[in-house]
Amino acid sequence: MMKNINKDLLIKEFSFKTSRSGGKGGQNVNKVETKVELNWDYLKSEVFNDDQKNLITEKLAKRINSENILLVTAEEERTQLRNKHIAISKTLKLIEQCFIKKAVRKPSKPSKAAVAKRLTDKRMQSLKKINRGGGFE
Repeated sequence: MMKNINKDLLIKEFSFKTSRSGGKGGQNVNKVETKVELNWDYLKSEVFNDDQKNLITEKLAKRINSENILLVTAEEERTQLRNKHIAISKTLKLIEQCFIKKAVRKPSKPSKAAVAKRLTDKRMQSLKKINRGGGFE
């Protein structure tokens, strides 16, 4: 599904917000805004049709805020540019996973040999327990 979608056009729809992040970086953490928050108003997207947008709404509901904006943050790296690339790749992966359809499980029956073996084992276990008992009369 993602193969026929123009990723460059999709990336242009993203907006970014930066802030100071915690984590590694020493004094750099207190001065530089390296945390990147990716915002995407997917309902206004020209890349996806209405059915695809509904699927995104359904699958990514936990990441979508009340204004219908998808939020993805990245603060793993020390530089803003790397975090921006991480946020973009995370978002593309999330969108890609929305369109993967799960295979429907088809229930199967156990084979006759498996049923016979299970019953034989049950019978053997039962006989073992019967032969153990005894002296309580």
